[in-house]
Amino acid sequence: MRKKRIAIFTGNRAEYGLLYPVIKSISEHPELEYKLLVSGAHLDSNFGETLKEISKDGFDIYDEIKIKMTGKTRSSTPNAIGTGVIAISKALQLLNPDLLVVYADRFEGLAAVIAGTQMNIATAHIEGGDLTEGGALDDSVRHAMTKLSHIHFTTNEEASLRILAMGEEPWRVHTVGFTAIDLIEARNYATPAEISKLLKIDINIPIVLFTQHSISQTPELSGAEISQSLDALKKLAENGVQVIITYPNNDIGSDHIIDSLNQLDSEHRENIILHKSLGRYYYHGILALALRSENHVACVGNSSSGIKETPAFRCPTVNIGTRQEGRLRGQNVIDTGYVSNEIYNATLKCLFDTEFRQICASGINPYWKGGAGNKIANVLSALELNESIIRKKMTLKGKYLESYRSDI
Repeated sequence: MRKKRIAIFTGNRAEYGLLYPVIKSISEHPELEYKLLVSGAHLDSNFGETLKEISKDGFDIYDEIKIKMTGKTRSSTPNAIGTGVIAISKALQLLNPDLLVVYADRFEGLAAVIAGTQMNIATAHIEGGDLTEGGALDDSVRHAMTKLSHIHFTTNEEASLRILAMGEEPWRVHTVGFTAIDLIEARNYATPAEISKLLKIDINIPIVLFTQHSISQTPELSGAEISQSLDALKKLAENGVQVIITYPNNDIGSDHIIDSLNQLDSEHRENIILHKSLGRYYYHGILALALRSENHVACVGNSSSGIKETPAFRCPTVNIGTRQEGRLRGQNVIDTGYVSNEIYNATLKCLFDTEFRQICASGINPYWKGGAGNKIANVLSALELNESIIRKKMTLKGKYLESYRSDI
């Protein structure tokens, strides 16, 4: 029997780390074969060339798809989506997969979903139904990807209920859990010795892991926003805290953040380390240091990883600004504004407040549902590839209300 050919699209480092368990499970499934389509920031040396991480993980890359992300204006992202649709369509035409798998809410992923669904390729979307109401375009993009896609894999029950509320047929929706949990349960991350060797840090001294992205709706504010955060980080470093900083995503406004990070790096300040990309292996390894109560580790910034991945490591987190507003979270998160003193004091609480650290160590993880990679592979294997997958039906039946007037 011919194996089902699964095209898997990845366009940036964080999403690839979350796709890793899915790619691995599909690669090991006797009835499936994967074809990896790599694009976006993976191919950009300015963001760490994470293409190397994929190869190091032992995965074969079927195609490298370049998406043009030029300029720093509001038209840059829609132009990139347009060129992405064209480039991805060409790759899919040659590959002719049975199914396409796309993750989350990035503009590169939106381009992939548009290309796939407009070519009548059965498309599976991972992590639909989540909420991030903080000014990024993620919600709009994610929900659009949900409505275009044919099969839905969610991280939690609330997300599944939202997708059902969008009128999707129940048989299409599968609550599989958060893929990162697979990696965490397998302890597939760097050891303390590996971290010390790479970063030349002492894990017995307090550590802050920092990532901050721009906000899609207000990219012009990213310079002022990162300035407040860096002021807090510099003060922490001056007081002996080791600060590890990674680059943001390649969204509009990221150039202001990167310029500020590079300026800080050129000052060669003690206790501040800048890495374009740590990769999933080292990123999770640093968070895992928090599993030992004697280690003082905090995650700081506005990345979704600070909300979704840190609870599994019992790692205290400072979530800055509105970017993750509305997202389901654990008790280990402290929210602040883009105010230096707020960020500084919240980080100190994460590192040294015994009571709060105990809450983090014992709190409930809302994303704790393991085995997502295998569940996704098994669902894809069992799917019957027929017209019913492509032909979607709306379960919500509009009813006329006396109070509704269509001419208003």
